[in-house]
Amino acid sequence: MKIAAVIPVRMGSTRFPGKPLVSIRGRTMTEHTFKRVALCQGLNSGVYVATPDEEIAEVVRAFGGQVIMTADYHQRASDRVAEAALSLDVDIVVMIQGDEPLVTPEMVQQSFQPLLNDDTIFCTNLTKRIDTEEEYRDRNAIKVVMDPDDYALYFSREPIPTMHNNDFSKIRASKQACIIPYPKQRLLDFANMTPTVLEETESIDMLRILEHGGKVKMVECTQETHSVDVPGDVEVVERMMQTDPVLSLYT
Repeated sequence: MKIAAVIPVRMGSTRFPGKPLVSIRGRTMTEHTFKRVALCQGLNSGVYVATPDEEIAEVVRAFGGQVIMTADYHQRASDRVAEAALSLDVDIVVMIQGDEPLVTPEMVQQSFQPLLNDDTIFCTNLTKRIDTEEEYRDRNAIKVVMDPDDYALYFSREPIPTMHNNDFSKIRASKQACIIPYPKQRLLDFANMTPTVLEETESIDMLRILEHGGKVKMVECTQETHSVDVPGDVEVVERMMQTDPVLSLYT
């Protein structure tokens, strides 16, 4: 199978404008994400940055990355990646959010494995257990609840499942890790689906799939990551990179 990764980024982030070009240990966040993803040997058809911003495109080209320019009206990352995928001759498109500068090649490989053997899955999502009650209550962390076979039942920025009947240590609190592989045709199908009420209410792409009856398979990983949602996250990521084994592979 032909597998490519697409990293959607734009300058106009609501919570952190311009964050794709923020400097982390002397490199832009987009460069960290791109080069770490490119270390995944299972991506046999390339890694691309999808963006509407020429400012980002110039930076990506300067560090040797490939760019696909997209329209500036997309509200969902999956819609942007779907537009980019139209120009790619691939079977699977792995969407990796550009604000994941601690992504590892192992995480990328792990994320798309279920798609190689099961054509009933609309897409997969990497997920990780939430270790602290603070993160569980953080609206920047997208929480997910799953059935016994690890298919997503619901995603929310609110704390789910509820702690009304149990304390934090007794619930299965998990978050979306923002690595989302699609079979290419399913990704194009997503872009043709009507946006849904829950998707717009929660501002989460995956709810469009669930509301249209699709199956989202969650794949649990154990690697410790931290997304950059607000300016304060940059310091956290820089501190984590001090002991990060992947950093030395591309710097």
